[in-house]
Amino acid sequence: MPQTGGPIPARHVAAVVVGNALEFYDFLTYAFFAVYIGRAFFPSSDPTSSLLASLGTFGVGFVTRPIGGFVIGRMGDRLGRKPAMVLSFTLMGVAIVGLAVTPSYATIGIAAPALVILFRMVQGFALGGEVGPTTAFLLEAAPIERRGFYTAFQTWTQDVAVLSSGLVGFTLANLLNAQQLEEYGWRIAFLVGAAIVPFGVIMRRNLPETDHKGGKGTAEKAPLVAIAVLGLLLLASATISTYVRTYMTTYAIATLHMRANVAFAATVVVGLCGLVFDLPAGAISDRIGRRPVMLIPSLVLLGLIFPVFHLILHYRSTAALLGGVALMSTLATIATCPVVIWVAESFPAPIRSGGVGIVYAVAIAVFGGTTQAGVTWLIRATGSPMAPAWYWLVSLIVGLIAIMAAHESAPRKSAKRTAAESIAVQIPDQAG
Repeated sequence: MPQTGGPIPARHVAAVVVGNALEFYDFLTYAFFAVYIGRAFFPSSDPTSSLLASLGTFGVGFVTRPIGGFVIGRMGDRLGRKPAMVLSFTLMGVAIVGLAVTPSYATIGIAAPALVILFRMVQGFALGGEVGPTTAFLLEAAPIERRGFYTAFQTWTQDVAVLSSGLVGFTLANLLNAQQLEEYGWRIAFLVGAAIVPFGVIMRRNLPETDHKGGKGTAEKAPLVAIAVLGLLLLASATISTYVRTYMTTYAIATLHMRANVAFAATVVVGLCGLVFDLPAGAISDRIGRRPVMLIPSLVLLGLIFPVFHLILHYRSTAALLGGVALMSTLATIATCPVVIWVAESFPAPIRSGGVGIVYAVAIAVFGGTTQAGVTWLIRATGSPMAPAWYWLVSLIVGLIAIMAAHESAPRKSAKRTAAESIAVQIPDQAG
């Protein structure tokens, strides 16, 4: 039986949450351990070149995301959300284990980086196909007046993944020395995620299907090209915001030369902010609309990025790093949470999984896949450690322009606007 209309049972939310969180955990773990993975598979006398090679391989995984978004996303529209989610999760499990057990360059030579690139591409394909079906499932299974809250689990689980990866990295950084982290510590982080793959597959196989064939999107009458373009701009801005914040671990190690345990604590802070504010942001957007929740925190963040980065660079202390990351992450979390909700609501149900998957994957591939390597290159090219702030600022301005151009997609707010327009039309007619 399709699931629609009532509250989503906790076990169904958990099936989507566990799978989505695990996929993002393992995808982001690569970014957090990029320094050590670079040394293992891309040895170089220049540490920056090794890091750039590692981050370049991280970017390779984004190349296959649009393909996964199209193939698995469209599968979610044609065959159902459940089989698409099971497929994406299974593929991610294969890639996780493969990456974790690949021998280093010192052991098997050029075959090592070749295998890493292959597994990164499989990861990208799987994750590209993950977002569309899971977002569509959460939106369609929720009561219409609580779509924002339930769909916020999409971004919430990503932040759970950030927190989990940060905690694992923080723990390993405190238990192991630098050589041990480089040799096998990062492999442990991947295998921690791989351990729950069998349970995730079973949970997803027991999910019901949503009634996605006959549903209507709240903005179905809006031009699909306009929705895709605005969605791409909104997601690009949100993606850069996310990856600049998750880059702070690498930034603290490679640029600020801070201890690894402090650097990973910054990632924990990013995840905690998402854990605390994602779901309230989704719930508030159900009441006041998606646009205000995206707009107001973005404007505040616009004025704070440079002062906060200056403080972090000036003091280079644990308090400055963690406090600055907490402030920026709180505002960014609230502002970016409704973005995926807006995109999902704006696509009609019969093409929602593929539409969300493709637009999301393209935004991530173009901007997420280049953010960390691009920021690292900018720091080296300009000699300025403020490069991440400039990069983030430009993306935020683009996002603000897109927010101003976007329609309101929240059903409650849209219904009120439609009713008001109807009354306004009827009054002149009656007077005439």
